[in-house]
Amino acid sequence: MTDPRTHLAREVEGQPQDWEQTAARLPEVADLLPRPGERVATIGCGTSWFMGQAYAARREELGQGLTDAWAASEHRLDRGYDRVVVICRSGTTTEVAEVVEQLRAAGTPHVSLVATPGTPVFERSESTISMADVDEQSVVQTRFATSTLALLRASLGDDLSRAVSDAREVLGEDVTDLGPLLTAEQVTFLGQGWTVGLAHEAALKLRESAQFWAESYPAMEYRHGPISIATGGRAVWGIGDLPEGLAEQVAATGAHVEHRDLDPMAELVRVHRLCMARAEALGVDPDQPRHLTRSIVLDAG
Repeated sequence: MTDPRTHLAREVEGQPQDWEQTAARLPEVADLLPRPGERVATIGCGTSWFMGQAYAARREELGQGLTDAWAASEHRLDRGYDRVVVICRSGTTTEVAEVVEQLRAAGTPHVSLVATPGTPVFERSESTISMADVDEQSVVQTRFATSTLALLRASLGDDLSRAVSDAREVLGEDVTDLGPLLTAEQVTFLGQGWTVGLAHEAALKLRESAQFWAESYPAMEYRHGPISIATGGRAVWGIGDLPEGLAEQVAATGAHVEHRDLDPMAELVRVHRLCMARAEALGVDPDQPRHLTRSIVLDAG
């Protein structure tokens, strides 16, 4: 019997197991990843850029070396890096493929995490870590992105056991537990440190999958203007820790404050579940975002 669920639903559901299996591969790929003390940059587009942001901030938080995260179209690789980490699900994204050729020409050590063998980024990179086991059929990225981050976090020494257990807990909850988020007019995601990238990713997921108004900011920046849209019927969702007093200040506007003590990657799984619920309510196909394709390949002409 054909599974009636969307590709997105199936791919979201398997994330805890995907994280465990991907992190277990660390011994075989650790030599390809950045070493403590190296000056590192990450390169990606869209979701891959946001995963790079999360990794870069976490690596610096742990004192393992300067780490920048660049959108492939806006990089500053001429600043000089010891190693570059490239993240690209499709292996065909134009801007990323161009960066790989630049890295090869410059002789800069680099490793690419790619889900699709036989593609330009997969084949042309100095080193490649295949993420084919967590590739997706949905245009919307979920398990590739989070599994890539799981591997990168594991390489920094993070224990992922809580992320896995929290994600399993989330997936076992009823979708109605999302409460006011299921009917909110608008959601703003906030993060601090390495969760800023996850906040950006959370907002992107809602925009892509449900054509929904979502924004994202570093938590301390939220008071500097964006809080002006907070009001009844809207929500502010903290990914990771929130600054002291901010939840109370947001609640005073009438907006719903969403915040739980979960590993931030598991919190992102809660966002994935909201994406599916909002898409269904709006009659939108979450596997086929409007105006988007699996890979952005630009016409050379």
